Amino acid sequence: MPCLIVKTSQIINDAEKNNICLSLSKLTAELLAKPESYVMILFEDKTTMSMSGSIKASAYIELKSINLAEDQTSLLSEKICQQVSETLKIPTDRIYIEFTNIQRHLWGWDKKTF
Repeated sequence: MPCLIVKTSQIINDAEKNNICLSLSKLTAELLAKPESYVMILFEDKTTMSMSGSIKASAYIELKSINLAEDQTSLLSEKICQQVSETLKIPTDRIYIEFTNIQRHLWGWDKKTF
């Protein structure tokens, strides 16, 4: 049920994209205490973006999950931002993260909702 979407202006080779997806999947599952079998990671490179009036390397991340507590977002931001920054070589001040708490009846999977 957790879905982490990463969009970056960086160009990443296919092998590295797979490694990034797998490492973020594990991190997301650990941080949210959810089974990794429910985690989905979407990774898009070569996204045209500007931030702070500059086209330097940047990333936009969305984390959507059921029962995403507001008091978790600071820690989630710290850990996800750190991982993405280290992996993609993007300064943390060039990464935005949007958090969305999804209601169970608005999240579908396997022909049903949660």
